[in-house]
Amino acid sequence: MSDPVVDWLLDSDPAIRWQVLRDLLDRPEAEWRAERARVETDGWGARLLALEGPDGQWAGGAFLPDGFTRQLWDAEGQPWTATSHVLTQLRELGLDPSSRAARRIVALLSDGPNWWPGAPFWGGETEECINGRLVADGAYLGVDMSALADRLVGERLADGGWNCERVEGSVRSSFDTTINVLDGLRELELATGGTAASREARGTGEEFLLERTLFRRLSTGEPADPDYLSFAHPRRWHYDVLRGLDHFRRASALDGRPDPRLAEAVEVVRRRRTPDGVWLLDRTPRGRVWFDVDEGVGRPSRWLTLDAMRVLRWWDAEA
Repeated sequence: MSDPVVDWLLDSDPAIRWQVLRDLLDRPEAEWRAERARVETDGWGARLLALEGPDGQWAGGAFLPDGFTRQLWDAEGQPWTATSHVLTQLRELGLDPSSRAARRIVALLSDGPNWWPGAPFWGGETEECINGRLVADGAYLGVDMSALADRLVGERLADGGWNCERVEGSVRSSFDTTINVLDGLRELELATGGTAASREARGTGEEFLLERTLFRRLSTGEPADPDYLSFAHPRRWHYDVLRGLDHFRRASALDGRPDPRLAEAVEVVRRRRTPDGVWLLDRTPRGRVWFDVDEGVGRPSRWLTLDAMRVLRWWDAEA
């Protein structure tokens, strides 16, 4: 008997379909890989790839579109059309790292564009949030990101996590920065095994989240931010409990069974399922995008529904 929610997910873009086939339906690898290959040629993935410039960049910049001003930031919000953000989105869509498009991106970005003069693209920027995502994107695409990962390990704070305001004197980690760095360390480890230092750092970063049951202040037990209990997509650099749980689900390929301290966050996700069996989009980051991949705030989100269903499937099977 078919599941109407799964049928709804399958009636979508190749980027969602291949992940449903692999993670919810346990279809043979040949089947989901064939669907994954279509990300390069059809739908959202193909649309993003068609917008790539001849130098391998999007919108003419590494982090900001060419010519984007402070005044535009204030008026529109942070833009999401430049190269680093598009790479993260292509990783989320599942562009095959062995595809011709992925190999072209790596080669072009290795040879030319910089964050600023003298700062090569794959060498990273200065903020931990940005560099965490860059390590994830580069490792996923097969780039050697070990040097940047080593820098992130050295930027860890005493409480085990990270904060992109460290250079301004912050000594307390943030949920948002920590999850971005964890994404990078996890992808590095999945791709290469990582190093003893990166594996140990991933452990302390995860412990930072687990001690707080993924959303509570350690000092008071109150939610650290109301937004952590609402669900956003695309997530960009933002944290919420579903993103936190999805990290632990992905990292379970390295560590095995889920930690019992995830239970409260799992129930937050479970309670948010609508009577129709889907999850609604609560918010989306403000700012310029190439195109939308959700139906809008307050509407059912295929992305959030996919993430929530595979988190619950993993938890219910393993916990």
